[in-house]
Amino acid sequence: MERAEQPTVLLVEDDPTLRSTLAFNLRREGYDVRTADDGERAMELIGTDGGDLDLLVLDVMLPGINGFQVLQQVRRRGLQVPVLMLSARGEEQDRIDGLELGADDYVVKPFALRELLARVRAALRRRAVPAARPPGVLTRGKLRIEPDRRRAVVGENELQLRPKEFGLLAALALEPGRVFGRQELLDAIWGTDVIVDERTVDVHISWLRGKLQDAGMQETCIRTVYGAGYCFETGGDIPSPQVP
Repeated sequence: MERAEQPTVLLVEDDPTLRSTLAFNLRREGYDVRTADDGERAMELIGTDGGDLDLLVLDVMLPGINGFQVLQQVRRRGLQVPVLMLSARGEEQDRIDGLELGADDYVVKPFALRELLARVRAALRRRAVPAARPPGVLTRGKLRIEPDRRRAVVGENELQLRPKEFGLLAALALEPGRVFGRQELLDAIWGTDVIVDERTVDVHISWLRGKLQDAGMQETCIRTVYGAGYCFETGGDIPSPQVP
């Protein structure tokens, strides 16, 4: 399918005044804007493959299927379209829930229009410019990372990683023993223009550690260096990267 020159944004918001205001300003920024006022209509517009969608701006509190449920369905379909959540609920747990389900960013109402537009631009730039990936295949003890396929395996167990989790794992494993600061990881994986709290790195590292342990990586391969950040280590000999 040929893609339009204008980035396509699907705005899902049940408040008609806010929906109209945001759609108007997004169009002024040069985006092709489609709108939906509930979760069911949003899923119809998204379809099974996301079509030509470049960004989903998704309110949490929707009638019928709420925003978290829409996000969950989108990720279950394997769609990697960036998702920017909007919510009047600013509690930390709500933000963590949104990130855990696969959201890329979270904006709490009321918000400044300029801030929202900046976050939209940042999300679209990150989608347009893929993050740099290490070449070949990395072998770290029982862990095998295939960057070109975005695949990570512990023994015979393939890890089911979200894009940011894979990015963190690949970045850390590429330079074992090196301490990466949280801001450095944010810049490398989320992008230098992203507006995300450093706490986001801690949350994703926690999920990543859990998945590695569940797959059989018993050693503490991602170590917290208090006051500094994180580093990758296996506790044993670390083979050199293998390039097919």
